[in-house]
Amino acid sequence: MLLALWPCAAHAGAWTEPEDGIQVIVGATFSRATSGFDHRGSDRLPIRYEKVLTQLHAEYGWNDWLTLILAPEYAHARLIAPARKPIYADDMAIEGGVRVRLLKDVGIVSAQLTAKTAGAFDMTVSVDGAPGRQLELRFLYGTNFTLFHLPGFLDAEIAQRWIAGPRADEVPIDLTLGLRIARKTRILFQSFNVIAQGNASPPYSYYRSHKLAFSLVTDLRRGLCLQSSTYYSPAGQNALAEEGVSLSLWLQF
Repeated sequence: MLLALWPCAAHAGAWTEPEDGIQVIVGATFSRATSGFDHRGSDRLPIRYEKVLTQLHAEYGWNDWLTLILAPEYAHARLIAPARKPIYADDMAIEGGVRVRLLKDVGIVSAQLTAKTAGAFDMTVSVDGAPGRQLELRFLYGTNFTLFHLPGFLDAEIAQRWIAGPRADEVPIDLTLGLRIARKTRILFQSFNVIAQGNASPPYSYYRSHKLAFSLVTDLRRGLCLQSSTYYSPAGQNALAEEGVSLSLWLQF
């Protein structure tokens, strides 16, 4: 598989943009699954799932502690499962909000509030093919460090996600470890986790999803980076055993 953008919750972590600074992330992700994790967490349910997701994530520094966020995306998906009618979907989603830096003396501590309206396949889990809306409050912590004389950073995030309709509310937990291994090359190790809170209504039920990703980030020139990623799902419950690859361009102005 290609070395690879993370499966595409494209954002810049805990750090805010400088005043009048602009960052734009343009990415595309292809993912698939041939099986799913059942209600006991076993990878044994046959399924056929394919998804192409394109995203644009834009950030603007209103000042050095407040960043505005706008993130439209488009998904084309196909889902074929036993004893179910095949689902083919072309969905559009848009998300917007703000990130506020709270502290900068012990690393970067920030809070982010976003709202999203989305088609079914832009949501974490879809059973009935219905669109949805969500509101998310996210807390982020980022810090820089040196490991074996290599500069690196750590970004840790936890959120509460309220989802309208029969879907369960969710708790996302994301971790990113980055190291600069050469003057123009960085590597990222990431863990993305979503845990349902159990307040779903039929046809939804409790679920959890876990993904591991590896990314290679190359500086093409000043203000322009290429990120390529690969990821897979080692565990889950009532969720897809998903794998995918992704490419994105990061532009800063």
